[in-house]
Amino acid sequence: MNVTVLDYGSGNLRSAERALARVGAEVTVTSDYEAAMEADGLVVPGVGAFAACMAGLRAVRGDRIIDRRLAAGRPVLGICVGMQILFEVGVEHGVTSEGCGEWPGTVERLDAPVLPHMGWNTVRAPEGTVLFEGMDRDTRFYFVHSYGVRSWELRAGPGFTDPLVTWAEHGVPFVAAVENGPLMATQFHPEKSGDAGAQLLTNWLGTVK
Repeated sequence: MNVTVLDYGSGNLRSAERALARVGAEVTVTSDYEAAMEADGLVVPGVGAFAACMAGLRAVRGDRIIDRRLAAGRPVLGICVGMQILFEVGVEHGVTSEGCGEWPGTVERLDAPVLPHMGWNTVRAPEGTVLFEGMDRDTRFYFVHSYGVRSWELRAGPGFTDPLVTWAEHGVPFVAAVENGPLMATQFHPEKSGDAGAQLLTNWLGTVK
């Protein structure tokens, strides 16, 4: 299974590479457009500010890569800010930045007494989940973030299935993961989540054709 970790100047690239290799993927870390397009699976990591990540993503045509892969039904996994940039808008420090727009919604500061939300937390996965299959309800994942998506807006039309949305809570509920056909994403870091993260990546690889 060939997986490309997209290098656009933001993200725990080597951690993601090692975690994917650990569960059996053949991993390439690159910003090359053709390699990212041709890989069996694409992982889009991300840390830092929403606007900076979007600038880096556009510089390597990453937004176009994501869009074209999804149009062809080819798997993409976003991680942390790599999940956030999939939404329409990010608002940080009063600055509004345009995202990839694959999902409607706004990334905004969490309303919590302590930020960043750093450490281990449980999630509430829906029935039918693939990413969290085989995991207990008390399974914990590692989060590091101050911003997130606090409401889910996308509903599928007649004859289609709604995306599966997993929630977590830190001060307020926020979207912790989404499963939407070939596009999946996690707000937490599976590459830093030990055996639970390895199981999730294994489950995701099972969706990669």
